[in-house]
Amino acid sequence: MAILRVKEIRAMSPEERKKKLAELRTELMRLQTMIRAGGTVENPGIIKEIRKTIARILTIENEQKSGKAKMHQGA
Repeated sequence: MAILRVKEIRAMSPEERKKKLAELRTELMRLQTMIRAGGTVENPGIIKEIRKTIARILTIENEQKSGKAKMHQGA
């Protein structure tokens, strides 16, 4: 699963962000369940990256709700 950067997330529509957020959460749950069941994950670092990407999406959503996104688009 490709990791999204801030620029890519900001370019998405709100619907696309919600869809991507749901996909990432589902993937994270799947990987965590696999680990709890005693299995191994091919790339353990992907869990950390998925969590960071979820946090990025939620941060941008909250910024746009509060109107701070205008300041960050110029940077």
